[in-house]
Amino acid sequence: MAISKKKKKNRVCVLGLDGVPHGLLLELARRGVMSTLGRIIDSGRLHKMKASLPEISAVSWTDFMTGTNAGTHGIFGFTDFKPKSYEIRYPNFHDVKAPTIWDTLGKMGLRSIVINQPSTYPARSIEGVLISGFVAVDLAKAVWPPSLKDPLEQAGYQVDIDTLKSRENAGFLWQELIKTFMGWQKALNMFWEEPWDYFEFVLTGPDRLHHFLWNAVVHPSHPHHQNVLEYYRQIDRLINKIYATFRKTAGDEENIFFLSDHGFTGILREVYLNAWLEKEKFLRFSKPQPDSLEDIGPKTVAFALDPNRIYLNSASRFPRGTVKAREAMAIRSEIARRLEKLEFEGRKVVRKVWEGREVYDGPLASQGPDLIVLGEPGFDMKGSVKRREVFGRSPGLQGMHTWDDAFFLSKNDFGPDLAIRDTAKIILDRFL
Repeated sequence: MAISKKKKKNRVCVLGLDGVPHGLLLELARRGVMSTLGRIIDSGRLHKMKASLPEISAVSWTDFMTGTNAGTHGIFGFTDFKPKSYEIRYPNFHDVKAPTIWDTLGKMGLRSIVINQPSTYPARSIEGVLISGFVAVDLAKAVWPPSLKDPLEQAGYQVDIDTLKSRENAGFLWQELIKTFMGWQKALNMFWEEPWDYFEFVLTGPDRLHHFLWNAVVHPSHPHHQNVLEYYRQIDRLINKIYATFRKTAGDEENIFFLSDHGFTGILREVYLNAWLEKEKFLRFSKPQPDSLEDIGPKTVAFALDPNRIYLNSASRFPRGTVKAREAMAIRSEIARRLEKLEFEGRKVVRKVWEGREVYDGPLASQGPDLIVLGEPGFDMKGSVKRREVFGRSPGLQGMHTWDDAFFLSKNDFGPDLAIRDTAKIILDRFL
């Protein structure tokens, strides 16, 4: 990354570390594994930040880039229902109903470069450059302008690791993590010297590492623990390069920010909400081995959608709905009451159950779930319809997302109760 001597005012740089929890970042900084971040933390303010609800990347990154929640931007999860149907659809970037940070900047005549931003597929036109992060399945549709596809392919750019193979083979996972990291660095070098006012660069490798090898992250005796430390040292070296260059070209340390979209912890048990709803007589399927929620049967009151969203089978919303508006409040309360009593081997399973109206505001709030179930750390909520037991484990998965231990690192203090959607305003205010 060559260093330009020309300085430019009001340039802002954001570095995203997908899935890095506040506590882990602080530990790695204090141990000297991430010494650059340690120095930045010492001279600034490391905030513990709340992610979205549900605490998943599709929603949390969209909260970040729009400064709103799903009741306004319209993305409630990686999946959603087709209108008046139990059929599942996969929302994409065209479904985002609120302007992004770079949309707003573009209207101000400012140029943005956004690399590997999750939940922006397919890429749409911006004033500048956009390279979509996961879930991007075709690089040709993941870049704006489209002419970037060939140079990125020639540079060996890869949007994401092969998650299916990686969860089965730790050696393959490390190869994929290194390959994608190198490709992202090449993209960074390719675009850093272009003119820009806003530069955003997201590393999604930590999320993958934590899902598949969380035990190696937290246990020093694990055979891959040193690999984990070296991976984070590589990230820290890249941060040092970005930080040092930004200070020389932009000068203002108040204009560089670091954040994650959610935290992480180890999985004790997965909790299959549809199995629980069926056990508690809120859900009935029309056949013994259902294939999807389209197989719900008569008298169904509620069902769950990944990862932790519960919907009442409302007569006004679903084709075979049975729940009348006057019944909804009592049913929501009863489901929440029973869930909050759920235990596994004497341990409390559910931390809190929110009603959708407590979480979402905006014109699209009614499209969201009726309830959101936040598990205690270690209890990973799932919406599978094929699991017949309430508790279980999926092979190859060791880590799960957490809600209130994402991080936001900045020069200034923005208060003790920061949520990821608040950061868009913090960034945009730097241009005013």
